[in-house]
Amino acid sequence: MPKYLLKYSYLCLLILLMMTNKAQADNGYKLWLGYSKVTGRQLTDTYRQQLRYLIFPAASVQLNAARAELLTGLNAMLDLKPAEVKDIKGGQTVVVGTPQSLKALAITVPDSIGKEGYLIKKTLINKNQCILIVGNTDVGVLYGVFNFLKLIQTHRSINELNIADRPRLMYRVLDHWDNLNRTVERGYAGSSIWNWHKLPDIIDQRYIDYARANASVGINGSVVNNVNADALILSHEYLLKIKALADVFRTYGIRIYLSVKFSSPIELGGLKTADPLDPEVKKWWADKADEIYRYIPDFGGFLVKANSEGQPGPQRYGRSHADGANMLADALGPHHGIVMWRAFVYDNKVPDDRFKQAYNEFKPLDGKFEDNVIIQVKNGPIDFQPREPFHPLFGAMPNTPLMMEFQLTQEYLGFSTHLVYEAPLFAECLQADTYRYGKGTTVSRIIKGDFNRKLITGMTGVANIGSDLNWCGHPFAQANWYAFGRLAWNPDQSPANIAADWLRMTFNNDESFLSPVKKIMLQSRENTVNYMAPLGLHHIMGQSTHYGPGPWVDNAGRPDWNATYYHRADSVGVGFDRTNKGSDALAQYAPEVEANWGNLKSCPDEYLLWFHHLSWTYKMRSGRTLWDDVVWHYYAGVESVKQMGGAWDKLRGKTDPERFAEVKQLMALQLKEATTWRDACVLYFQTFSKMPIGPGYPKPEHDLAYYKNMKFYYVPGIGGNNYMTN
Repeated sequence: MPKYLLKYSYLCLLILLMMTNKAQADNGYKLWLGYSKVTGRQLTDTYRQQLRYLIFPAASVQLNAARAELLTGLNAMLDLKPAEVKDIKGGQTVVVGTPQSLKALAITVPDSIGKEGYLIKKTLINKNQCILIVGNTDVGVLYGVFNFLKLIQTHRSINELNIADRPRLMYRVLDHWDNLNRTVERGYAGSSIWNWHKLPDIIDQRYIDYARANASVGINGSVVNNVNADALILSHEYLLKIKALADVFRTYGIRIYLSVKFSSPIELGGLKTADPLDPEVKKWWADKADEIYRYIPDFGGFLVKANSEGQPGPQRYGRSHADGANMLADALGPHHGIVMWRAFVYDNKVPDDRFKQAYNEFKPLDGKFEDNVIIQVKNGPIDFQPREPFHPLFGAMPNTPLMMEFQLTQEYLGFSTHLVYEAPLFAECLQADTYRYGKGTTVSRIIKGDFNRKLITGMTGVANIGSDLNWCGHPFAQANWYAFGRLAWNPDQSPANIAADWLRMTFNNDESFLSPVKKIMLQSRENTVNYMAPLGLHHIMGQSTHYGPGPWVDNAGRPDWNATYYHRADSVGVGFDRTNKGSDALAQYAPEVEANWGNLKSCPDEYLLWFHHLSWTYKMRSGRTLWDDVVWHYYAGVESVKQMGGAWDKLRGKTDPERFAEVKQLMALQLKEATTWRDACVLYFQTFSKMPIGPGYPKPEHDLAYYKNMKFYYVPGIGGNNYMTN
């Protein structure tokens, strides 16, 4: 049979399979809130027996949302509609609310759970046993309800409940890099979900479902526009649109924030300057803040990218980052808003290692920011690479709040075509020991404020959300949104446990499915590091689009945009020397970290080429030369993707056919793109090493010129040219 007929037959079979299995099909829209039927008669009966009655007085929008969620979840999972009663029926009643809403029952809640925490407890009330879900505030109750439903989704026992939980961080925020024309910078899941043209008149159901999903994992803030901001977002017309979104988000405990352009007083206000010390500029921002809060009383505040990548900022007027941030903080302060000021700054005119620039600019400003300013620091010192050492600012500013910034959208991790579970990346950074206050001074403890309880705390993630039906492009990319929320709530949670919960809630509770897929997820990030940038190689992707390999890029217009700036490959070796014999970037870390990473005997292989320029014949711990180890990692990465696809193939019939087929095709594409990364990078670095690839490895399909000349048309996530070359 001709190949095209085989493909056509396969497509017809796939469509037929989907049609005949319509009841089980899942397009991914419901995320982890699908509330699938609980399987197993005994488990179902056990749940139903304990949840027959409900006491849930709801007099606020948040309590009403929590009540609706609880009833929806129980009906979907258990075919159960609890009878609403006023008195507790022993052993069969769920009691939900705050001490105030449950005043008649004299409920007390410990202060230790704070304003957003909750209790889920099997307890006696008026001598009758019941399940109590309670929080000090309405939003605490909402979080408690979502987590109670998670227990049922994941088939946990509710016989002996005694859960007390609270968020460890105050501000848990998604950053959307969405533009007002609905393009999404570094977005790979369709256009922006915000339909600005139809707002404020049309409230899409997707806005509500977005808020629900965020609340279910404890996210309490959303920055709805790009850090490369358009001043128009602060106009009267757009503030009305923002208000409409804020009214939706409020129901689910989410505050709205805006990215603002530092030059807005000029572009929007008609002033001649944006100097933060100018009285007219100060007044303009104070008046603008007053206007925003008239529309949105619980507005969260501003996110600012300043003096970076061409964005305007206070340095244009000879002022510091503290001057700029504090001016905005003074405008927001009377309304209890905050300023999230990004530390992602680098200047082509600074003749130093880009690695060092954020530290050099912000470290001297420690303690000079207002209390409602938090400095937003990327997890690593360059730019969300597949693997980075933790940023040296963590622990270096003891008197300044630092907000962790992770990137959920896979700008450097295969866009939305590669399966990469990012929680291990997040945890790697969060559990890194900075040694700033002795052993055990982890990044997690620093951002939680363990060493200065006066500081505000937070974590933010660059969203991977778009208009695609399944929200994130790749079905498994949803797990990164979910994991971010879980880790923002508690940075010390296990990536393995988070993956298991997400799989149970999103797919099913079948152990024969869960075990192999969780293994795939936990290995996926390391696979990607291997076939993209092993052993500490970094920033070797395609120019501008950041799609595909580009280790040869040397004409990007400025040195620190070039791949060659970072890997420094030559006939002698490869890697960036950041020891005291090179750029001395390691001196920005605590002495213990500097000594560990600066010494070749102790520096982990994962960070080797981040900090050292080594000979191609350098003897690695594996016993191989550096060149042979580079080759081994690239080939191992591709082989692991192949194995991942094989493991997925064995799961046919263990999940819905729609997502099974989608993931199968995506894994095939990932293998193709991983092979391109491997072959292009190995061939390029071979031009310097002059060493053979070695026996047993398949030869690259094409020569290096082929990969250098590849063109990619209409690459998502970036505007401008209709194609970009690597």
